[in-house]
Amino acid sequence: SGCGKTTTGRCILRLETPTAGEILYDGKDICQLNNKDLIDVRKKIQVIFQDPYSSLNPRMKIGEIIGEPLKVHGIIPDEAKRRERIGYLLGRCGLHPDFADRYPHEMSGGQRQRVGIARALAMEPEFIICDEAVSALDVSIQAQVINLLEELRDEFKLTYLFISHDLSVVRHICHRVAVMYLGHMVELADCDELFDHPLHPYSQALLAAVPIPDPDLEKTRAHTIIKGEIPSPINPPSGCVFHPRCPLAVDSCSQNIPDFREVRPGHWVACTEV
Repeated sequence: SGCGKTTTGRCILRLETPTAGEILYDGKDICQLNNKDLIDVRKKIQVIFQDPYSSLNPRMKIGEIIGEPLKVHGIIPDEAKRRERIGYLLGRCGLHPDFADRYPHEMSGGQRQRVGIARALAMEPEFIICDEAVSALDVSIQAQVINLLEELRDEFKLTYLFISHDLSVVRHICHRVAVMYLGHMVELADCDELFDHPLHPYSQALLAAVPIPDPDLEKTRAHTIIKGEIPSPINPPSGCVFHPRCPLAVDSCSQNIPDFREVRPGHWVACTEV
């Protein structure tokens, strides 16, 4: 928590303006786009927010919420056709088309999140940022929403940036996984590679913190223990930001920022001691 996952997603959406660096989408730096070009890109990039209770306008009906982007961008100006499209999106997300006439307070958390998914699909995007999209839901509802997201990904050829702190959900839904610490990406690899062979000490500690439902294996497996508390993001440590807590740290770690390098095909890590 607090490492910058959501901030990264908001920067990609340009809900936050980055102070430095580039954000390349389809070969273009979206930080340099004018308003017209940015609007065109935003049609391709949508978001599913974390909290289904605060992300829907309580004064708008569900049909208005889903149909608003279609109306604003002039995709479907005809009201009858727009309502037909809204009904299709609701049905595809597991809700009856009649839900279009309800208000958010008349729905459960899982139903509201399905509305958020339908709204994200309305513009037929290529890329959807799922910002902790299931963390606010009950576990039984989480499974239903995750299965829906997987079905939609395969059906509509979507790419997700799935932001989460739940490692079991990450392993289930993701193809590639990036681990962040204090605003820095410390490891990136294919999902199975990272979970089976984590290289960065922080990744190892994260995975070691997940208990195994076998007492004998849990007693015998190796654990990476990290010390201390997370430093302030406002005043991060010099050099590698993880060095004050790292079991592998050497003197140079406090001075040098490690390169994010490929140590195996497709496996990137930011650590000089790996």
